[in-house]
Amino acid sequence: MLVGGVFGTVQMLSTMAPLRAETVASDRYSQEYCFFSPAEVTEKNRLRAAAMGTDPAAKQRYIQLINRHANELRTCREKSWLKTQAVWIRMYACDTKPGAVDELIDRMVNKGYNRVYLATFYAGQVLLPQTANKTSWPSVLGNNSVRNTDLLAEVIRKGRARGIKVYAWMYSLNYGSNYGLYPNRDTALNVNGRGEKSWFVGSEGTQSPDAGGPNSILFVNPHSRQAREDYRQMLGEVLKRRPDGILFDYIRYPRGQGAQSVITTVKDLWIYGDDARQQLESIAKNRKGAELLKIYLDNGDLRANEIAAADEAFPDEREPLWGSRSPVAKEMTMTPTARAALYQRELWQLAVDFAANGVVDFLTEVTGMSRQAGVRSGAVFFPEANRKVGRGGFDSRLQRWHKFPSTIEWHPMAYAICGQGECIADQVVQTLKVAPNTTPVVPALAGVWGKSFETRPSLEVQMDAIHRAAPNLTELSHFSFSWQEPESDAARSSCRLRS
Repeated sequence: MLVGGVFGTVQMLSTMAPLRAETVASDRYSQEYCFFSPAEVTEKNRLRAAAMGTDPAAKQRYIQLINRHANELRTCREKSWLKTQAVWIRMYACDTKPGAVDELIDRMVNKGYNRVYLATFYAGQVLLPQTANKTSWPSVLGNNSVRNTDLLAEVIRKGRARGIKVYAWMYSLNYGSNYGLYPNRDTALNVNGRGEKSWFVGSEGTQSPDAGGPNSILFVNPHSRQAREDYRQMLGEVLKRRPDGILFDYIRYPRGQGAQSVITTVKDLWIYGDDARQQLESIAKNRKGAELLKIYLDNGDLRANEIAAADEAFPDEREPLWGSRSPVAKEMTMTPTARAALYQRELWQLAVDFAANGVVDFLTEVTGMSRQAGVRSGAVFFPEANRKVGRGGFDSRLQRWHKFPSTIEWHPMAYAICGQGECIADQVVQTLKVAPNTTPVVPALAGVWGKSFETRPSLEVQMDAIHRAAPNLTELSHFSFSWQEPESDAARSSCRLRS
């Protein structure tokens, strides 16, 4: 039963007060967004509290209710155009308290969510039991009193019991500053041609490694063998918990501020770490190609006298060769100045492709691990992060999502701001035009129910615009649960357990 019974709905206008699960409105919105009615929410809260006691009958009634709600949520989603409505969430140490996970997942069900993206690896920490954590990162659950608690496994189990699929949401190339403090990890870091490491660049890397902190950021190079080995080991531990999916985030390089948000020279690229540079230089196919590639990386350009010197040093070789390069017609009859300009253009594109392809290769490797384990996977990206800028420049994130594996889910972050839903829908349509027909596209929206939030229209306004622009799209997500319930999130994150 829907309005007047099990399900309530959202208010349509973004100017209305913040929406709560108790709000009941039109049949249309109850069908689409599957909010439960205030009476059902109150009864569930009462039974859950009773079930925490010693009364077995109360526990049985609570189990019966959550089973019924799971079935009704599934039925409502089947009738709605929106088959999957997901939400992003972090867990904290105090969520290990008895009944805390049950209450949190119940609240998500009350708002019609049937999928959760659970923060599993973020800010340099991992959601694994402290006593079973063999990874290169500390556990989110660092308190000794909960060191044996497997919160990830608990959320997966209790989410499924309520009809929710639980994905492990994992940062990828952003390893957190904790990682850089471990011995022998310095070689895994991003380094550009000016010797800068990605701790210190732009809005995403302003913290020093000594600052640490839960929100510190540190990008590693996707070509680093050490970084890949450490990530594979950690991902393997997560896959043992058998989540319904893995959602890979930060599949890119850092984004700088101002002029640094665009790369225009080879020294802007994060390809100067040991492993990255060795792999790039190995692309050379002859000695002349290797020499000019090295000079280009060292100096940032090529000059006529360097071309002439290479010709003299390797008289038995004609054209320099690297990668799949084919010599240009009558190349050796060109002046050294003209050849220098030609080679510099080619090497610039070669270096950009090498950097960008490293990101795609990293993603291909980790999604391959997920596929082998029988767990579906997806990747998060900015629709605008793969664009060219100006004459020969590129967005510094080098996130070539259009080359992501077509067999995984694509999750564009449709975060455009124009005061309406249309520019957000445009980003979704842009992605759909590029995505193969068989690739699931699951847009991520930022906002809250029932009102505008931080210059963004309400979630239902955004979803309406997307549904009009892309009527065949049936899955999307909301970032984030903490935005919808900031008081609850603040209480959960600030709560402290006794050691």
